[in-house]
Amino acid sequence: MLLRQLLAIEQRQTKLLEDLLNQVSISQRQRAAELGQWRQANPHLAKKCREAAEALARVQTEFLHQLTEEVNTNFDALLDGEFMFTEFVDRFGPRMAHLNGILQVLAQLSSPPATANSSNNNSP
Repeated sequence: MLLRQLLAIEQRQTKLLEDLLNQVSISQRQRAAELGQWRQANPHLAKKCREAAEALARVQTEFLHQLTEEVNTNFDALLDGEFMFTEFVDRFGPRMAHLNGILQVLAQLSSPPATANSSNNNSP
């Protein structure tokens, strides 16, 4: 009797998870279709978004280099000093959060790189 109840509960949970997965998949497909339509309606802007995302990714790399240098150089002070740690978080935290947010938006709106252009760029 108890095993049947457990089996029924498991089957219900499985059904709920399947329904949730279907709903998420529908939402993701709808969002992807909307982004695709936007890219088709704004091809020049989508290309500019890709270029900006690539440039900003290089900025992010340099920013991460500075951040890691700061951590490695001042590890003991960051570990022991509340003031130094707070200063570090204030200095790097908001920039990191905003930069990541901007990169995500640009990446979502950007058009994929043209395959014909990339193969032409690789030839001498």
